[in-house]
Amino acid sequence: SRLQACVFRLLCFIPTGFPVISVDSQRSTDNITIRQGDTAVIRCYVDDKVSKVAWLNRSNIIFAGEDKWSLDPRVELVTQGQLEYSLRIQKVDVFDEGPYTCSIQTKQQPKTSQVYLIIQVPPVIYKVSDDIIVNEGSNVTLTCLASGRPDPSITWRLLNPSAEALDVGEYLEISGIVRSQAGRYECKASNDVSTPDVKYVNVVVNYPPYIKEVRSSETPVGQAGVLHCEASAVPQPEFEWYRDERRLSSSQSVSIQISGSRTLLVVANVTEDDYGNYTCVATNRLGIHNASVFLYKPGTGRDINASGCVCQSFWLLLLSVLSALLKC
Repeated sequence: SRLQACVFRLLCFIPTGFPVISVDSQRSTDNITIRQGDTAVIRCYVDDKVSKVAWLNRSNIIFAGEDKWSLDPRVELVTQGQLEYSLRIQKVDVFDEGPYTCSIQTKQQPKTSQVYLIIQVPPVIYKVSDDIIVNEGSNVTLTCLASGRPDPSITWRLLNPSAEALDVGEYLEISGIVRSQAGRYECKASNDVSTPDVKYVNVVVNYPPYIKEVRSSETPVGQAGVLHCEASAVPQPEFEWYRDERRLSSSQSVSIQISGSRTLLVVANVTEDDYGNYTCVATNRLGIHNASVFLYKPGTGRDINASGCVCQSFWLLLLSVLSALLKC
C-alpha cells in the first residue's frame, strides 16, 4: 500500500538496533478512547526480531527510532529498556484524534500496528434561551444548543414540584402556553463523558385576574368589620372597592389595605348604614374580574364562609375600564 511504501522509505534512514514486536498488518485497527485533557499512552512492545521502528500520525512522522520529528512538546516516547516503544500524548485535544501507526522493519517487509485515538469531550451548553415573559395562549420555543463528543443528548424539565421530564432535543415547543406551565425550565446536556452541563430558563406567563377567594364579615354595630379579597394574576392585579355604584377610598371610616394579591376593606366603626353588598374589583392590563362580599349584622343568617358571588354587571365593568383608561 501507499502507507507501507512510505514507511519502508522512511525506515531505510532509521538506524538499526531498536527492535519492536512484529504485528500482523492484516489485524483490524484498535481504538483507544480518552477524555479531552487526559494523557494518552499508545502501546507498542519490542523484541529482538526486528531492527527499525517509527511512529506516524496519518502521514506525519512523530518519532523515527529515538529521534523526535514532531515539534509538539506534549508528545514523548515511553521506553522500558528495549522492551517497549510506546507513545505518550499529554493533555489530548480533539485535533489529536486519528490513526497512529507503529511501523516495523523486519527482514521480509515493513509491518504496521495501527491504533485509532478517539477523543471524548464533555458536554458544554453554549447557547440557551433568555428568560422570557409571554401572555397566556402564546406559542413558545425554548432553545438549548450544546457541543461535545459524542454529541450530547438534550433533555428538558419544568422544575415544578413534580419536575416531570419533557421533550428531548435542542428545541422545546410549547403550544398555547397556560399559567401552570410558567416556571423554571432546566436544560441538561449529557454524553456520559463527565457530569452533565445544566442551564435554566425562567418563563413568566401573564394572565388576567381571577378572584379566587373572598370572605364576608359578620360584625355588630360599633365594631370594626373586615372584608377579604384575594386574586390570582400576572402581572399583579390592582384592586378597587365599590359600594353599590360608588367607588370607595380610604377615609376616617373606611380603610383599604393592599398587599400583593390580597386586599382588605376595613370599616372602622360599623353602623346600620354600612351593612350590605360590597364589590372587590381586580384588574391588570389583560383583563378584569370582580366578586361580591357582604358586611352583615349578626343573626341575619348569611353564610360568611361562602366564596361570594361573582358579579359581571355592565356598569361596574364599564366603570372600572374607564377608570383604568383615565390612568393611562
